[in-house]
Order: sequence, then structure tokens, then C-alpha cells
Amino acid sequence: MADLATNCIAEFVGTFLLVFTVGCNVLGKTPVWAGVSIACVLMVAIYALGNISGANFNPAVSLCLGITKSMKGPGMDWKTVAIYMVVQIVAGIVAAFSYAIMFWNAFNLGPSKGFSGFSAGMCELLYTFMLCFVVLNVAVARKYSEGEGNQWYGLAIGFVIIAGAYGAGSVSGGCFNPAVAIGIDLSSAGLGFGWCAAYTFFEFLGAALAAVAFKLVRPGDFANDPNRPPSQMSELVSEFLGTFILVLTVGLNVLGNSPAGAFSIAASLMCMIYALGDVSGANFNPAVTLAILVSKQTDMTPKKAVTYMLAQVAGGIVAALTYTLIYGGRSFALGPQPGYKMGQVAVAEIIFTFVLCYVVLTTAVSSKTKSTSMFGLAIGSCVTVGGFAIGSISGGSLNPAVSFGIASQHLLKGGLYNALMYSGFEFFGAAAAASVFGLTHAKQESL
Repeated sequence: MADLATNCIAEFVGTFLLVFTVGCNVLGKTPVWAGVSIACVLMVAIYALGNISGANFNPAVSLCLGITKSMKGPGMDWKTVAIYMVVQIVAGIVAAFSYAIMFWNAFNLGPSKGFSGFSAGMCELLYTFMLCFVVLNVAVARKYSEGEGNQWYGLAIGFVIIAGAYGAGSVSGGCFNPAVAIGIDLSSAGLGFGWCAAYTFFEFLGAALAAVAFKLVRPGDFANDPNRPPSQMSELVSEFLGTFILVLTVGLNVLGNSPAGAFSIAASLMCMIYALGDVSGANFNPAVTLAILVSKQTDMTPKKAVTYMLAQVAGGIVAALTYTLIYGGRSFALGPQPGYKMGQVAVAEIIFTFVLCYVVLTTAVSSKTKSTSMFGLAIGSCVTVGGFAIGSISGGSLNPAVSFGIASQHLLKGGLYNALMYSGFEFFGAAAAASVFGLTHAKQESL
């Protein structure tokens, strides 16, 4: 009982800090940095309290841990899961009333103006799915929880909020957590009440789907064989899911006119790389797959590369259909941005796809220069670099799966032609990266 009490105090503190930070950012009107602030408070609380309670701070996370039987510690059964959930919800309510009293103001929970409950629910489902899926893969997977461990778990989990807040936030407000939703709704009851029930439903559904996906990508964890090599199915599901989340985040940021689009997209890539890098290699990009194939530094074969590329493009197209559905049929076209021509797009896409693929090869593939902990941050940051640098020229695709996903909604209006052109530039950049990698690392790799 003493351990449970300690765990509950940790869950209360972490959830309180999270919800209080959410409220202060919204009422303090910090739209540009709000997502970063909320992500960082989650990250630091996870590092501070992860070894005490598991740092759930979210009833949806506790639910998916219960489904996968992953709650740590003695007596961690469904009764304990329920206790965690109650503590988290109480902490969220206390935090919400605390910021409301401090500001003497509150804000309502519900879909943003112009969006339906279904659109908001889809956003809550998808990014709660992402959050729970990342938690399961970086903190719960038996490879890490019972073996070598890792140091990026807090970074990967926290930065899911950056991925979701800037993209989905303009649709649903970006809760991804029943404790957040219930706290906000209760503290603003005078402005309207009731959306927390729908939000909680979609968030719990996202958590349950994350548990299913976790079993698909790591079946060995459920067969008491965590060291089993990933099957082809696990690899392809991994590539599909990672690319889906990436392209979904691209679309929601663009359609929502996000103030931090490139950073949000980069965060989605980084988080999914950390989650699935040891399953499929976390390519999520046909250009990256081509660069790895040409480098001849892994077991990538032409046949495997083709199946990866097909899974990635499929993930991109399904993601584009999803963000178009969320926005009620709205989408956007792939092509040179106003004032620029395809020749300028070619230079931009080639150079920054080169950057992305070269960093993948040097930080995640090379036996001599790869990083054991910072690879995901390094690769994801390439999207921050390229997205801000050339977003106003080409849109900053850097990825044929992104290009085909975006273009799939405009095939009859030049979309296919632009997707083929962009992909050609991106594949050229990938081949160039593999060639330069051979020059800079040939001696090291042969030692």
C-alpha cells in the first residue's frame, strides 16, 4: 500500500503540472510556443517521476498499459489502473480550477469553430493513439523495460505533444488526455459542459487501438520471446504507421496554418523513429529506403526496398484521405509555391533530401558514426531544417510518400505530374547522399 500511495502522489503531481501548464498557455495567449511548453512539462515530469509511478499522467495511457498488461510493480492489476485513472482525473480537475482562479478566467472545451464533433474526435483519437503507441514502444517494450533501456523515452513521449498540438490543436484543442479534457470542461462549466465525455471516448478508443498496433509490431513481446526478429508483417506495419503519422501531421499543420509546422512535423518523425527504429529501421520515406539500399550497409535488398516503398506510399495516401476527411473535404496541392518555378523546387528538394538521407546514413546506419541515443533527434531535426528553409519554395516535402500523399487529393489537377517530379528530385538527392556517404565513410566502414 505504501508503494501505491507513493505512485499515486507521483501521478497526481505529474498530471497537475501538465494540466496547469495547458491552462496557463491557453489563457496566457502563447500560441506559438504553447505546444512546446506543454510538451516540455510532460517530458521533464516523465524523467522526474518515471521510475516512481511509470509516469502515466493520462488515463488513456493507463488504459493501454492495462490492456497490454504492462503496468509495472507488484499488484499492478486493473484495480490499480482504475486508481491511477481516478488520481489523474482528480489532479486534472484541481489543476484546471487552480489556473481558472489564478487568471479568474476559463476556456471552454469543444471542437474549434467550423469543425464537427467527428473531426475533433478523429484528431483526439489519432494523436492519443500516437501518444500511447510511442509510450508502449519506447518505455514498455520488453527490450527496454527488461533489457538495455534507453535515455530518449521522455523526449520521445513528450514531443508527441508538439506533433499533435500544432496540427490537431486547431481542430479539437489538442487534449489527447481524459484528465485534461475533464479538467478543462469542469472548470469552464459556466460556458458550457459535456464535450469531455465524447473526447474521453475517442481518447480511450485511440489507446485501445495503440495496444493492438503494439502487438502487431512487437508480437514477440506477447509470446514471451522479446528477442524474436521482426517479421515482414511487423516491418511493413511499422513503415505504414510511421509514414501515416508523418503525412497526417504534415496535412493538419498546413491546413491549420500552424505557426510551427516544420517543428511539429519534425517532432512526429522523431517520435516515430524512436518508437519503431528497432523494428523496421523507421525509414518512413522511399528516398531514405533508396539511400540505405544504395549504401549497401544493411540487409536491405531490392525486393525489401520495394515493399517498404509501397507501404510508405500507402501510408501517405491514407493519411491524406484522413486529413481531408477531418477538414470536411479541404486539402491542398503539391507544387511550387507562389513566385517560384519547378527548377527552383528541384534545387531545394535535392539539397535538403540529401541532408535528410545523409544524416540517416551517418547517424543511424554507419557502424562507426551512428549515435546510440541521438539518432532520432538528429534525423527529425532535418525536417525542421528543410521545412523552414525551403517551405516557401517547394513546401519542403523531402519524401516521395509525402509528395504522393499530398498529390493523391489532386490527381486530376496536375497532382500526379508534380508528385513524379518531386519524387524524382528526392530520389536524386537520396542517391547523391549515398554516394557522398561512400566517399566520407568508405575507409571507416572497411576497418
